[in-house]
Amino acid sequence: MMNNSATTIFLIGFMGSGKTNMGMKLSRKLRMEFSDLDAEIEHRSGMTIKEIIKTYGEEHFRKIEAETLKAIDIAHKVISTGGGAPCYHDNVQWMKEKGRVVFLNVNEGVILSRLLKSDLTDRPLLQGLDEEGLKLFIHDKLKQRLPYYEQADIVIDGVSKSLERLVAVLTKN
Repeated sequence: MMNNSATTIFLIGFMGSGKTNMGMKLSRKLRMEFSDLDAEIEHRSGMTIKEIIKTYGEEHFRKIEAETLKAIDIAHKVISTGGGAPCYHDNVQWMKEKGRVVFLNVNEGVILSRLLKSDLTDRPLLQGLDEEGLKLFIHDKLKQRLPYYEQADIVIDGVSKSLERLVAVLTKN
């Protein structure tokens, strides 16, 4: 069980870095609730992320994302955020004030491999990209987002079997 100094854990990182998977495992291990920010947005809005972005644009989605993040009950939860969530509306700073922020750091090659194996139609920012376009998108977007991700309290290799290491870091004083 976690100590009381950090009863909320926010997982941040690029799409395909394993935030949801790690979040579910971590929440079970620490006996905490799990929440996925994108799922919360979809539940509250009655629309998919793809529909929100297609209908209203990414800027409007980022506003809804920040509002949802700051409105949901975060107490004693592991929260998986969307890949861009830390980069807008001072969200990373807000998360740092409210809990521990963990950056799942995964290299571009692993991200590319994971995304190519996933259903890209569910990822609005990747619509119409071939493999080369996807590779360029990952490189450019990761470069833009790293300064936000690196503000995390904990940076952990998102590829290796790091659940036990992460639990050890989170539960020590």
